[in-house]
Amino acid sequence: MLPDRSFFDRLADAAKAETMPRFRTDACVTNKLQGGFDPVTEADQSAEAAIRALIESAYPEHGILGEEHGNVGLDREHVWVIDPIDGTRAFISGLPVWGTLIGLYRNGEAIMGLMDQPFTGERYFADGERSVYRGPGGEKVLRTRDCGGLSDAVLFTTSPHLYTGEIKERFEALQSEVRLFRYGCDCYAFALLAAGHVDLVIECGLKPYDVGGLIPLIEQAGGIITDWQGGPAEMGGEVIAAGSREVHAQALEMLRSR
Repeated sequence: MLPDRSFFDRLADAAKAETMPRFRTDACVTNKLQGGFDPVTEADQSAEAAIRALIESAYPEHGILGEEHGNVGLDREHVWVIDPIDGTRAFISGLPVWGTLIGLYRNGEAIMGLMDQPFTGERYFADGERSVYRGPGGEKVLRTRDCGGLSDAVLFTTSPHLYTGEIKERFEALQSEVRLFRYGCDCYAFALLAAGHVDLVIECGLKPYDVGGLIPLIEQAGGIITDWQGGPAEMGGEVIAAGSREVHAQALEMLRSR
């Protein structure tokens, strides 16, 4: 039996209880990357621990793939994919575009997902059939939009500095074709795409937990999300999400390696 919305809400609320008291404070930040900067905070670690405790109690037969506390049972039919704070750099900078991502895979396919932004009070949830928004604007079913083509598209990516070599050239060629491009929204950009506010989100170097909770949001709102070769996005890597199949096809033609 699959979890319902109320269980996902319990998970998001448990994470919120750990993240919000530490947001815009002097919470401890640790660098995970030698020779670079990959921050993790007490909020990341405690929020994931809270989520995992609830899952392990309610669904002990399920596997878990998490950013902060490792993996268990990845060969099981159902696997939870957790990023307690997607956008830790935004979190430690006081910028409210980070979010808690919780996805559920069945046999490797993302079927349910949630993105919660507790500071703004916005929660995006895909229940297996449709994507729903709850927040200051009330509750509504989400639908992506069709802008018609790349020349009218709004594109988001976390940072152009993440691209190097050949993929940088392909990304910059695509960026030159769109109407408007913006940077720096992490998972929040995918939520905006699901809600029909933007048309393309392009990313590189993603891990499964960066995208697992977002795939159902995009697909069940009518959009499409794949890797840069047009294959499944569940394992991360280079990822493209679009509001319509036509825009996805146009963008993919520019991004796909020859």
